[in-house]
This record gives sequence, structure tokens and C-alpha cells, in this order.
Amino acid sequence: MLAPLLLLWPMSVGLTWVVAENIANRPFDRALTETARNLAQQVAVSHNEVVLQLPPTISEFLKADNADDIYFQVLGVRGEFVSGDRSLPVPVAEEPHDPGTVKLRADEIDNVPIRVAYVWVEVPGADEGQHALVQVAETLNKRSHLATEIIKGVILPQFVILPLAVVLVWLALSRGIAPLSELQQRIRRRQSDDLSPIDEHEAPEEVAPLVRSINDLLARLDQSIKTQKHFLADAAHQLKTPLAGLRMQAELAQREIDAGQRDPQELKRSLRQIARSSQRAAHMVNQLLALARAENQGQTPRRHEVPLGEIATEVVRDFVPRAMDKRIDLGYEGPQRGLGPAGRSLLRGNPLLVKELVRNLVDNALLYTPPGGTVTVRVLHDPFGQVVVLQVEDSGPGIPENERELVFQPFYRALGTEVDGSGLGLAIVREIAQQHGAEVSIEDVRSAPAEARGTRVTVRFPVAREAMAHEAATPTPGERQEVHP
Repeated sequence: MLAPLLLLWPMSVGLTWVVAENIANRPFDRALTETARNLAQQVAVSHNEVVLQLPPTISEFLKADNADDIYFQVLGVRGEFVSGDRSLPVPVAEEPHDPGTVKLRADEIDNVPIRVAYVWVEVPGADEGQHALVQVAETLNKRSHLATEIIKGVILPQFVILPLAVVLVWLALSRGIAPLSELQQRIRRRQSDDLSPIDEHEAPEEVAPLVRSINDLLARLDQSIKTQKHFLADAAHQLKTPLAGLRMQAELAQREIDAGQRDPQELKRSLRQIARSSQRAAHMVNQLLALARAENQGQTPRRHEVPLGEIATEVVRDFVPRAMDKRIDLGYEGPQRGLGPAGRSLLRGNPLLVKELVRNLVDNALLYTPPGGTVTVRVLHDPFGQVVVLQVEDSGPGIPENERELVFQPFYRALGTEVDGSGLGLAIVREIAQQHGAEVSIEDVRSAPAEARGTRVTVRFPVAREAMAHEAATPTPGERQEVHP
């Protein structure tokens, strides 16, 4: 705040000087105007010549000024000199005459600045446009003296007021900023793991909204860190089992070899267990990486048009060999690749994450569906053109209604199943769905009111605006197509 004050002070001095000169000129201009008007009244015509009937006392009065030099001049209608000072300059010739009106101008005489009041006087018998000229001028000593006195009266108090204002501003700001400095020191003294809220009562009232925002951020950060710690603890616990089994089977096989046992079946069984444990560990690691990637991709603002039908077809084709190994009937219902824009169910999002969502749903369905079962992937379009629907339906054991919300938590697996899963598939699905503004729901697939036959997971994506003008292809009953590699 000191810089603006120091900048405004010279500006104030300059404006004061201009105002002081204007104030000082006004009374002297009025007096000079009256003198010129009175002198013009003394102009007369004698023997067709312009004369100035000026008494000697008035002439002496005009010269009686101790501070300034006074000049006057009278010129005839032809510009001839009549009376006064010959050295006084005349107005410019192009200036129009306005008889009887006193005008003012700044001029010089012998390189000395003067103020001139002049008036054109009508002369009886003169031709039209010819007038006598009366001028009265004075130097500027009295005006400068008065302007200087006015400036002194204004500027001198400022030399006292400005330092006082600087001191008051300094003290006021120092006192006002002191609570902020104290708040800053309290925050700096905090440990890196201290995410407790800042006491709003100890903060200045002006920054209370900022402190509340910081407290809200600290609360969300604390919750995020707790969630990450809990996730890491669960991940470490889940990885211990396959890694421990892998180590145990490797040690068992090594002991058998060291003991001289050459039974191929026992070695084959140990190697099979090693492969199964390593596969489980690899699957767990891949799921953890997928979940981490999904959480990080949520901060990326770039979105693209995603043809859900093409992605679903591609994912189903990738899982056909696995479905054939388990003797599961895997099929797809919905728009196909190559049907044109009207046949595509477009949504706006990240293609990699959408594909990861579909993969986890199909993988989960194949994992829990017994041999000989059925898994169907559907892509439907809302008849009102607002959402694109993805359904993955299986003929597995189903999920109890009281556990349908729990299965979306990381590492949770439904009770009563002997499936060796990671418990991360549906957690990844919900995370990706939330990032795309989609809704996920689970329901039973019933062939009869009292009989539950499998599970249907439904994801409703908002449709891309570019696709709302096209009519989506909705499959009719019996349109189920088998996808072959």
C-alpha cells in the first residue's frame, strides 16, 4: 500500500499546481477585463480620427503597480497607433471581430510572459468590419505569487499527513496481518501426518471461509489416505496366500527331488499347484493395477466417443476359448460392428476403462457360472435415447439380496461360493461406472417366481449427444448370436 501512496503524492502536487494557477488567475482576469472595458469607453472620434480621451490621472493609475508592469494600447480602424505602448503585440489577423466583448489571451512582450485583455470597439462612420482595438496587459508576478501561496498552503500539510498515513497504514496492517502470520506458523509447525482440522475460532474472521475450505480438504484427504492404507493392507493380505502357496509347493517339490523320489505324477501335481498359485497371484496383481488405473484415470478430462457394442463384441470374442474350456454357452446380443452410425450405441468416455469394465463383468460371470451354464452379454438402447444399457447375465448361483451392496467393496466375496476369485472385479466395475456417470445394479434372473436362476448385472451409461439423433438397434427375442474366435 505504500507504493500507491507514494505514486499518488506527486500526482496530487501536480493537480494542486494546476488548480492553484486557475484560482489565482480568476480575480486578476476579472480586474483586467474591467480595466479594458473602462478604457474602451474612453475611445472617441475627432475630425474622422480615433482618439483616446484619457485623463492624466487615469494614465498614472494604470502605471501605479509595484508588483507588475501594466501596458495598454489603442489602435485605429486601419491599425494605426493611437495611444499607449507600441511594443504590445496585437491579436492574429484571422481572428473575427466581436465588438464590445472583452477577450483574454496569453502573450509575451520582450520575452516576458503577459496576460492581455482586449476588445474591439465600434467607431461611428467607419466602414463595416473596421473597428478600433483597445488592449490592456500585465505581467504575471502577482498571479505567480498567489499561486505559490495557495500551493504552500496545500502541499506543506501533506508533508505531515503523508508520513503519518504511512505510519498508520504500517501499524494497522501489521496488527491486522499478525493473526494470519500466527495461523501460518501453526500450519508450518504441523507434522506431515497431522490432518486434524484447523481451529476456526483462532483464525481472523476474514479468512474463516478459507479455513473451512482447508478443513474440508484435510477431511477428504484424511479419508482418502485411510482408504488407501486399508486397501494396501487388504492387498498385502490377499497376496500372502498365493505367494505362500507358491513357495510351499516349490519347497515340497524340491524336497521330493532331494529325497530321490522320481514319481512324475507327484512332481506334476506340485507343478500344477505352482502354476495355479502363480496364476492366482498374477490375476490379483492385474486386478490391483486395473483398480489403481481406474482411480487415476478419473482425473483425466479427455473423453472420446465409445462404441459400446463393438467393445462388448471384442471382449466376448476374447473370452470364447475360456468359455469353451468350461463348457459355458457364451453369447452376445446387440448391435454389431459395421452396421453404421445408427447401429452403434455410443457413449462418451475412456475406451480402455469401458473395455476393462466389460472384461471384469464377463470374467466374473464366467468365474461363478458352473460348467454347462450360460452367459449372455447384451447392449441395449433406451427407447427415449437417454442411456445405453449393458447387461451381463449368467446362470450361476446368484447373489443374496443382502450382499448385493457388499460385493462392490474391494476383496469381498459372496458367502457360500468356492470360487477362487480376487474380490476386486465388481469394485473395479463400480469405480469405472462412477467416473462415466453410469449406474450399476444387480438383480436375480428368475425362470419361475420362487426359483432364482443366476444374476444379471446392468450398467446404464449416459448416451453421447452425437448419437442421440440416430436410432439405436434394439435386439428382439431370439437375436442372440454366438461369437466364435
